[in-house]
Amino acid sequence: MRIRLCLAALSLAGGAGLATLSAPSATATATTAATAAAAACTDVEVVSARGTFEPGTLGFIVGDPVYSALQKKVAGKSLSSYAVNYPANLSLTSAARGNTDLVNHVRSQAAACPNQRFVLVGYSQGANVVDNSIGISSAGAVVGSPIVATLPAAVEPKVAAVLLFGNPIRALGKSVTGTYQSRTLDICAKGDPVCESGGNDTGAHLSYRDNADEAATFAAGRL
Repeated sequence: MRIRLCLAALSLAGGAGLATLSAPSATATATTAATAAAAACTDVEVVSARGTFEPGTLGFIVGDPVYSALQKKVAGKSLSSYAVNYPANLSLTSAARGNTDLVNHVRSQAAACPNQRFVLVGYSQGANVVDNSIGISSAGAVVGSPIVATLPAAVEPKVAAVLLFGNPIRALGKSVTGTYQSRTLDICAKGDPVCESGGNDTGAHLSYRDNADEAATFAAGRL
């Protein structure tokens, strides 16, 4: 409970500051959102689950910068995005609701666009959402939940890359294994208390914009 309360305080404090910092790029963000909404059967869709209380279209700290970086690295391919629709709060059902929405969306999108490939992005609680969706339970982790839905086997080959940041299951000594392991980049900043057991640098949990280019390079190499 203490860790959850610390995460809430960190997210709320960071969210207020981040909202202010992100204000100048509001027009660009709105343009990206409009483009994504209008896209039909693009080559690649970035499905992003934001962190707890995180502002931004796909997530100011991770989703938005990763999407922008990936756009530059996949010239010649059309790109769209989807923000997982879930509360991203501290309720006990939040991650489970994100898990359900991600799986439902990707299944529907894969049926409508058979040639489309996916990049799954998850930050903090959003990493729990992605973990669950690919069959790695986040139960027992900070703002985690039991698995309620998983991507079907028919969709699995369409997932080109899984990008995780500040993944809470890592503090439990867990990681992505099995089918998706070779396609997963799981970044935990040194001292991040959300993903590192015993970590005590709360600022590290807000540092993942610095890894956007690395993550985009990883994903682009698998598309």
